[in-house]
Parts: sequence; C-alpha cells; structure tokens
Amino acid sequence: MSDASTHPLLDVLLAGGARAERLTASRIFPERTAEHADWPRWADATVVQGYRKLGVERPWTHQAVAADLVHQGRHTALATSTGSGKSLAFWLPALSAVRTAAAAATLDPGNIESAHVRPTTVYLSPTKALAADQLSALERILDAAGTRDVRVATCDGDTSREERSWVQDHADVVLTNPDFLHYALLPNHRRWSRLLKGLRYVVVDEGHAYRGVFGAHVSLVLRRLARLAARYGEGSPTFVVASATTAQPAVSAARLIGVAPDDVTAVTEDASPSGRRTVVLWQPPEIVGWRPPVADGAGADAEPDAGASRHGLSVEEPTSMRRVAVAEPDPWALPVDPDSRSTPEPDPEAEPVATEAPPEHPRRSATAEVADLLADLSAAGARTLAFTRSRRGAESVAQQARDHLRHAAPDAARRIAAYRGGYLPEERRELEQALRTGDLLGLATTNALELGVDISGLDAVLIAGWPGTRMSLWQQAGRAGRAGADGLVAFVAREDPLDTYLVTHPEAVFDAPLEATVFDPANPHVLAPHLCAAAQEAPLRTEDLATFGHPDHVRGILDVLVARGALRRRTSGWYWTHAQGAAGLTDLRGAGGTPVRVVEQGTGRMLGTVDAASADGQVHDGAVYVHQGTTYVVSHFDLTDHTAVVQRRKLDYGTWSRSVMSVAIEGWDQDAEASGDPGAEAGSADGPGHDLVTREWGPITWGLGPVEVTSQVVSFQRRRVPDMQVLGTEQLELPEHTLGTVAVWWSVPEFVLRAADITPEQTPGALHAAEHASIGLLPLLATCDRWDLGGVSTELHPDTGEATVFVYDAYPGGAGFAERAYDLGATWLRATRDAIAACPCADGCPACVQSPKCGSYNAPLDKAAAVRLLDAVLSHDPRATLAEAR
Repeated sequence: MSDASTHPLLDVLLAGGARAERLTASRIFPERTAEHADWPRWADATVVQGYRKLGVERPWTHQAVAADLVHQGRHTALATSTGSGKSLAFWLPALSAVRTAAAAATLDPGNIESAHVRPTTVYLSPTKALAADQLSALERILDAAGTRDVRVATCDGDTSREERSWVQDHADVVLTNPDFLHYALLPNHRRWSRLLKGLRYVVVDEGHAYRGVFGAHVSLVLRRLARLAARYGEGSPTFVVASATTAQPAVSAARLIGVAPDDVTAVTEDASPSGRRTVVLWQPPEIVGWRPPVADGAGADAEPDAGASRHGLSVEEPTSMRRVAVAEPDPWALPVDPDSRSTPEPDPEAEPVATEAPPEHPRRSATAEVADLLADLSAAGARTLAFTRSRRGAESVAQQARDHLRHAAPDAARRIAAYRGGYLPEERRELEQALRTGDLLGLATTNALELGVDISGLDAVLIAGWPGTRMSLWQQAGRAGRAGADGLVAFVAREDPLDTYLVTHPEAVFDAPLEATVFDPANPHVLAPHLCAAAQEAPLRTEDLATFGHPDHVRGILDVLVARGALRRRTSGWYWTHAQGAAGLTDLRGAGGTPVRVVEQGTGRMLGTVDAASADGQVHDGAVYVHQGTTYVVSHFDLTDHTAVVQRRKLDYGTWSRSVMSVAIEGWDQDAEASGDPGAEAGSADGPGHDLVTREWGPITWGLGPVEVTSQVVSFQRRRVPDMQVLGTEQLELPEHTLGTVAVWWSVPEFVLRAADITPEQTPGALHAAEHASIGLLPLLATCDRWDLGGVSTELHPDTGEATVFVYDAYPGGAGFAERAYDLGATWLRATRDAIAACPCADGCPACVQSPKCGSYNAPLDKAAAVRLLDAVLSHDPRATLAEAR
C-alpha cells in the first residue's frame, strides 16, 4: 500500500483511511517515455501534414517500423498496448498508396501505366462501433490534410442499398466486419470486383478478439477474401493484424490469415509514452448484521429449483445456451494451459441455481462498491470509466452513483451515464463524444468499451469483477492514464471464489504471463461449410486447396462433401450446384436469432435492442428494463414480432429471471454401438452425424453422441432495491431453447463413489470440480477454447441412471471437440487429475477447479474429492490395467 499512496486519487478511494482495509494489494507500473522516429520517405507529404496538424509531429518508433513493413508488403502483427496509436501504422501506407496513385493519374492522364486500378484497403473490426470510430479518425486526418481524393466509407448490414452501391463503385477504403464479408461481399464478389482488383491491404483490427470457433470462422473468411483478391488482381493483399499485447502475436496472426509464421513480422516493442499507472486490488467489506432476505409470500417458489438441487445439477454454460448480456473472456488457465480467449460469459441477470448455502457474512456486491467509488471519483473531478460484467450492472452502477451525488454534488451527478450494447448507434456515439470532450465525468460500461474505440485522457478505471483474462484486464486498465498521464486502476472483487482468490494472491494478477489466442481453422466442422462457400464464389481448383490448410486434409473433407451431395466433382475442380447460397450454412458468431426491439408504449420510440439469446431473461412480460436510469416495465413480449413493448414507471424493485437446464442423450433407449476397443485412444468416432457410441471401463461407462441441451426461463422474482427483499415470484410460459450438439460423458455407479471414500454429500462437489477442470484441460488436446464448450454434472442423470459428467460442444451439430475428448479419454482425464493434484491451493482456485463461467457460482466444489473420483475412474482404464498386469 505504501507504493500506491503517492497517487493523488488513491486517498479518494480510501476515503481518508476509512476504507483502507479493503485494499488487499497494489502495484505501481513505472512510466514509459516516448521514442520517436522520422516519417518514412515514401509517406505522402499531404497525409503527413494532416497528422502534424493533429499534433503528431513525429511517429513513435513502433508506428514507423510497422508502417514501413506494411509498405514493403510484409504481413505484419502489431501487438502493443492500449492507446499506442496502432492505427497510424496501417493508415499511413494505405492513404499514401491511394494518394500516390491519384497523383500519377493526375500528372499523366494519358499514360496507360497511370490508368491502373487505384489501390484499395479493407478494414475489419469485430464491432460496428469500432469501425465507426475509425471512420471518424480517418475523416479527421483527411480534413486536416485538406485532401478530398481519398474516399472512405463504412459498409455493413445497416448500410442502405444506395450507399452500398456508392461504396462498390468508388470507395478506396472500406471499413466493415467479418460478417459482412461472409454474407454479402464474398458471395456477391462480381459487384465488388473494383475493390478486389485493387485490394492492397487488409487490416484486421483487435485481432485478439478472433478466438475459438469464431476465430476459426474468421480465419477462413480471410482466406476466401485473399483467394478472390488474387483472382481479380495481381496477387494476394498484405495483411495487418493489430492486437492487444498478447502471447505469440506472429504465430496467432499467421494462423489467422493462413500463412507460415515466418511470413509474418511481429512488432511488439511499444515506444508510446505511458504515465505511471497504479493498480490496486480491492475486496468489498463484509456486511455486518446481514440476514438472509425473506420471501414475502413467495413460498417454495423463492427457493432454488428443487429438481436441480435434488440431483446435484451443476452447469457450465456455453455461449449458445446462455442468456448473454456482454462478451467476456476466459480467465485462469491451468498452469500447463497457456490458451484462453475472449467470449461471452453467464449473465448475472439470469439467476443460476446455487447448490450451496450463502456465506455466513456475505460481502458487499462489487456493483454497489464500484458505484460508491465512481461517485467519489466523479465528485473529485476525476474522469472515470467503470467496467461491469453485464448490462444490468452498467445501468445499476450509473444510477447508484447518480443517486449518491444528487444532493451532495448535483453537477457531477448529471455528468454520469451508462454505456452498453443495445443502445441505438447514435446514442452510443453521443456518449463516446461526451466522454472524449469531458462533458461526462463518469461512464459505467460493459466491455463494449474494452476494444479500441478512442477514449483517452481518463484519470481512473474501475473493474467490477474479473473480466476473464489477464489480457482483457490490461486492455481495460490501459484506458487509465492514456496519452502519457498517470492513471489509477482498481479491480474490485465480486463475492466469488475466483475473484477472492485473485485479490488475495496478487502474483496471479500482476506476475502471470498473458494468454495466447486459440483457434483451429482445420476443424472439419468449421472448414466444410467454408469450402462450400468458396466453391460457390469460384470453383475450387487443386491449386486452391493449400489456401485452406494442408491439401490432403482439405481434399479429404471435399471427398466427404461430394459423397454427401453438397459439392459436385468435375475434372476441373469442385462445384457448388445448389440454388441456395452456401454462406447460410454457417453462423460465424454462433449467436443466431433476430434481436428484440424495445419499444416505448404510446410513443412508439425505439429505446434499444436485446440480443435473441438474452431476450427471454431480460424482456419477458413483467421484466424491469432500465435505460440510462429510467425504469420501464415490459407490458408485452411478442415472440413472433421480436418486440418488447415497455411502459415508463418509477419503481423501487428490479426483476431477476430463473432458468432451468437439462441434457438428454438422443437415442439412449436404442441399442448403442459399442466401440471395439474399450481402451482406444483414436478412431472410435467418425465425424459429425455419427451414432451414439459407448465403451466400458469395467463399471465406468463412456459415451459419445448427439444430445439435446435444453434451457428455459421459467420464472422471475421481484426484489426490492437495494435490500434485495423478495417481493414475489411469478411463473413464466416461455418456449424452451434447444441446442442439438455432440457430447462426451462418463458415468460412475454409486459403489465406485463409495469405494473412493466419496460420501453422498461430497458427490456433487467432486463431479462439479472434475467437470470444471476437464473443460479447462480439453483445449490442450482439441485445439479449442473452454468457451467453445459447455458442461453439466449431476449425481443422478435420468438417462444413464448414474452420476455423470457431460462436456459438450457449444455449437449446433457439434464442432469435433467432444469426439476428440472421447478418443483421448484416458489422456484427457489423467491430465485433468494431475493438474488438480499438482495445484498448491488448499480447496480449489481458478488455476484448477474454479471456472469463470460457472452457472452455479462455483459451488459446490470439492477439490480433494475430485482427485479421488478421477483416480477411481482411471483405475478402471483397461490399458492401465494391462500395463500393471505386465
């Protein structure tokens, strides 16, 4: 704490010492001085003048180095810190190329050589907000330069037909997203021939966001783009992958764009200035005199789902089944697992079933604590960003902070707002501009502002709950003290074992290495539909196969597609001959569904949108919907019209939905096909669409096959705010949502559990801990990410009749990960067992059995019992038994 005491805002957080016991650790990161370089000689003088007018007299060294590599045609991975000006490295060569070509055509219009196609650039970002922000930055540069001969535009699903036509015919720089490439540009490439013929640069911004199955999809979209550009133009474009500081940026970028790692040059030495940054870890206090809230008249309905409790159901939910509010990354990888990634996590608005009693003296919520800190910092005049883990959290923090200041500092109260997904684009742009100009002092946000939207000059950042990865933590922290100023960052722990572990083990936050990205473009489940899409765009030739991976592997998948009638083989190549488009065969993000529009009753004003996966839990009939501190009640949720009609009302309560989840094995009542070798480590499953297969390890049963994962929002509670008194519970009649996918499972009879000294009371915790750890280890064997997986453990499953752990692919139809786990079952579980046993913690931590996306609040978990359970299962491995016999 003594190190951090020099920061002038720390005393505001500590309230003059009254909150001193909440600070558990601190670390000061020293300032970094800028290192400059000269402008490259090839840089267009007018563009350089534009940058100079905006205050960039000379570029930082990493900007100049990266820009020069890009200009030379070298694929480049630029991985430097937040606020390090990565965009200059790709805009300088892109704009200079257009200006040089335009000048040549103007100086000698009759020269045939000067009549060549103008060079073009495609810029890709994971969000529309980031593309809009980059467009504004580009326009500022061009306006400052006083040039009008570079035409830039955004183009996405919201672009009108007339605007899209102009972009196709005229734009030199097109800012878009991978979804638009996949669904619109590539299938209609002939209309985009001018852009593709001149395509010189492809910029992939926020490259670390492309992870897991989503990353594999985007990788294949980029390869399809490069293939078409080579057909129209003189060669493949130069790729620039801009990323947060991450592990192995060149390797990740090479995999993303489909080239060898040696063909990518990484620029990682950050030469931008950075002020001293103080990072503190913060644990909210225990609530003195706390008593559990009493459900007034709620009766049994206020209790956790009885069926789930009886059967010890513990859930680790994947993206596709969650009521997702925000995208959150993965947290603590196991000690031997460097891989984790950015994706959504469970929404705190949908209340999972807790199977363990709450602590005797619970701590204050991170949301309430951050609201207090945001209010105090705003009252002190500090420009502050508060990151929360849900949309509800962002609205709640902003409203509570305003309430705290309404009488003490009314001017500051008016300068606090919320920012989240679901707001209309124009409203989000206004909030971003107000934060930039200082009109807003405090902004409570989801991780929608974690990506590179240009928000600089902030004094402090508050982080309510672990964001999932160290990479994400430092991305958010990087918002504090940008532009060389000192910054203060406070990570505030939620009452969760994972967060508690981190704030009490600061070395796990400050000293652990960053994660690498993980995705597998060779995954047959992902590659197959993209081969179909590529064949529709232009028939696939033998020489094209290497674009999509190892030619033998690609040819094998093509043979399967031909056998199934998806493609037709001719001597000249592979052809798509169906009337419907092939792009619809896959969903890049796996989200699916039409967003629900939130409309105010009476005025017809559209307040915002809610994604389809979240709608049942957030805008059901009777739900409270909060928008910038104004409360509304949903009067009607129209499932057909995808509309929620709301009425404005002043309320003293909120609503919390409750969902139930189940896994059913398809075809379990039929005879399962047993694999020939019970100890087989390969070859027991043959790809998507295979039948149910099982194998026996003595009393242990392994299974692999199609399952239906069903979730349904069944009720909601009204709770008075802020004391959370339950005012009542209402049942809901909403449809079930079913994910048909592939799962691997293993079942253990009761006598094996008892022989392993696992009591009935310990069984749920043992199964749950083993489930979490096995999901964390599977990426080592299946080239996936834990966010590509879901899991369920139960001490009595209705199909197997025994204690069972399921791990399933979180994508419709499966993605091959469960098959890999089944084929390498013994290797997988032994690695899981060893990782748990080797972890030095006493009762379980994020490095072994805790999960960042647990639907049961990481409870119950029994580390020691999990080791005994896995030892018991592995003792029946036939290969181990044979080895012992020898």
